[in-house]
Amino acid sequence: MNRREFLVTGVAGATAANLTGAQTAGQASPEQFFEWRQYHLRTGANRNQVGDFLKNVGIAALNRIGVRPVGVFNPVYGPSKPTLHVLLVHPSLDSVLSAWTQLQADPEVQEKGAPFLNASLAEPAYVRYESSLLKAFSQMPKLAVPIQRERILELRIYESHSAKAGKKKIEMFNEGGEIAIFKKTGLNPVLFGETIVGPNMPNLHYMLVFKDLADRDRRWQTFRDDPDWKKLSADPAYKDTVSNITDIILKPTDYSQI
Repeated sequence: MNRREFLVTGVAGATAANLTGAQTAGQASPEQFFEWRQYHLRTGANRNQVGDFLKNVGIAALNRIGVRPVGVFNPVYGPSKPTLHVLLVHPSLDSVLSAWTQLQADPEVQEKGAPFLNASLAEPAYVRYESSLLKAFSQMPKLAVPIQRERILELRIYESHSAKAGKKKIEMFNEGGEIAIFKKTGLNPVLFGETIVGPNMPNLHYMLVFKDLADRDRRWQTFRDDPDWKKLSADPAYKDTVSNITDIILKPTDYSQI
């Protein structure tokens, strides 16, 4: 078995274990896949190498192979700095598997991205990156690109104590109508995704967009006061589905497409 066969088998197997009717590599999917990366950056002169690569050549090259849009964010509130958060939106699992190979073969990337691609052990472009692969929820199968020029993004990660509880929370968002309540009360979702490969599983991610922190606080209060939310949150069928919440406020870079 070669490396690509191993990767296809591993990712497809992980997906099948977590999702009913999961696609196999190469097939079209009604739901997008989200690759969420958190780069741990070096301090000093090399701190901006990841961002410079994405800004000057990486995002355009990713768009050319169908990975679009690409989000790049700096943390404002939440765990740990110096980091850079990158969101890659894929149309299929095959895109997830082949994107890096295609990117490296791009002549423009080879030329303009050489300092990043060929970074030495003594002068690396970053320390490490962590990555999660998400599949979009059925009730929001595609990412919604924010229209606000001035904006912050809120990323929330909900962990569950078991796979069953995690699926129940996803059901609460989908069939239970929580996503619809979000939209009705002015919480503007960018994405909802179930983590199929990544740390701290089972978990789900979702992202909301606001003008600023004051706007965030107002909209969350409207949601909390909504009678439909109060009724749904009191439903015993959805009790004890979330065991831990991570909340991160992000600011998009000036070259982010999200």
